[in-house]
Amino acid sequence: MKLARFRVNGGPVRLGRVDGDRVVDLAGVAGIGTSLREILPDLAALRPAIDAADGASHALADVVLEAPVDAPQKYLGIGMNYAEHAQEAAAAGIPIPTSQLWFNKQVSCIVGPHDDIVRPRVSEQLDYEIELGVVIGRLAKNVSREDARSYIAGYLVANDVSVRDWLQQRSPTFTLGKSFDTHGPIGPWLTTDDEIADPLDLRMTLTVNGEVRQDWRTDDMIYDIYDQIAYLSQVFTLLPGDILATGTPAGIAAPTRNWLKPGDVVRAEIEGLGALENRVIPEP
Repeated sequence: MKLARFRVNGGPVRLGRVDGDRVVDLAGVAGIGTSLREILPDLAALRPAIDAADGASHALADVVLEAPVDAPQKYLGIGMNYAEHAQEAAAAGIPIPTSQLWFNKQVSCIVGPHDDIVRPRVSEQLDYEIELGVVIGRLAKNVSREDARSYIAGYLVANDVSVRDWLQQRSPTFTLGKSFDTHGPIGPWLTTDDEIADPLDLRMTLTVNGEVRQDWRTDDMIYDIYDQIAYLSQVFTLLPGDILATGTPAGIAAPTRNWLKPGDVVRAEIEGLGALENRVIPEP
């Protein structure tokens, strides 16, 4: 099942079920409003009604897709979690971490799958990072690795847009360089866990103006998504709607300094999950 938040002709946000190239409005389904985050704990119970919904249907080309998860409490990213990318970073003088390296992306950075990415005035070092986004479906505290998958509501595509000179130089925790406004495109919808046979074997591809920059599979993670949930849930409770950006593969712009610039179109696609496509614009 694929669930999206969308608008029609500039109207209010709606929640819908994506069927091929159309989205079915779920407004008439009992217990469902416009918040995907709020229904995640009850998704299994609501599933029959969602599957049977026959409300108004719209072509995806005629709607505006919003970020699928509304108002998550946490948006966390893990650094240097793909083996080849870690070597890429090490070659640039960044030490490879000896444990999971987590940082916050402030939730105010989140935008929809086709919204613009703003290059800020304060830096030209604008970089891209395609990542598999994991969305938590229920309260998770002290979760074992073996049980971790049962806490996953589903997956989405994330672009962990980064301002490189605002990372180590200005913010050793990475938070500032990862949290500029518009630097968190996610979507295009939430694909529920049951639709993905193995989230650790998905192809992920990122292009800039049609040129392939990143092309890898999720099996290159150093700490896989189940390790990540077990590790984090030792510290704090993960809540429904929390998003984990699980690492990016090799091919980022930093080694070549081929930074994103206004006018560039960035497309990030993950097998089975859909694609983001965002244009870079200068800061107004």
